[in-house]
Amino acid sequence: MKKFIFILAITMTFGAKAQTNSDLKKHFESYYTQMKAQGDVQGIINAMTHLQVIEPSQQRLDTLAYVYVTEGRNLEALNTIGIEQGANDSDINTEVKAIALKALNQPQRALVFYEELFKRNANPYLAYEIADIKTQLQDFAGAKASVDYGLANVQPDMKRAYYESNRPYEVSMKAALTYMKALVVFNMNQTDNLDQAIGLLNEAMTMDANFNLAKLSKEALEARKANPPKE
Repeated sequence: MKKFIFILAITMTFGAKAQTNSDLKKHFESYYTQMKAQGDVQGIINAMTHLQVIEPSQQRLDTLAYVYVTEGRNLEALNTIGIEQGANDSDINTEVKAIALKALNQPQRALVFYEELFKRNANPYLAYEIADIKTQLQDFAGAKASVDYGLANVQPDMKRAYYESNRPYEVSMKAALTYMKALVVFNMNQTDNLDQAIGLLNEAMTMDANFNLAKLSKEALEARKANPPKE
């Protein structure tokens, strides 16, 4: 009899727990929907975190990390999904690691994930990012190859955003890639390629007159040309 009562108690406990989890899941699913409707990002994060505890899911974890990275919370994004490369990582998982590691000034690690994304879906956007990182790593030949791919495959409707000014702005992807080519060409030979780099920056500004970063870079190179560094 005692054994029967013990088993019954255990059964009732697990049943109650299952019911509680089911109710909690419904609650946080409704909460998530409401926070999404309100545009409350922190609320979305809270809801997804609770749902992940109740019912773990790699897909949800990847999405949660993506929300973090779009908010500039890069360390939290990486703490959510880690920095290891897995053979079965989703595109979102891989993209989050690439973006977050680059933002945290880990270009060598970020490059691994950008190149994996490029293998899966080669496009000018990824070519730009890879060229940017390879320029930082002084792999100028590799950077130029990425830029050349981007320029050969860019479409007229593609855009890229820049945030260095007080007001973010967009330019055509072709102008962005031309700007990147100017940086690569200049760094390959900062003396002999100076005029070519300035010419490329002029091209980028002709495509998009509001390209502030290209304008600043051109001014810096022209100042260098007027006052060459002493050897």
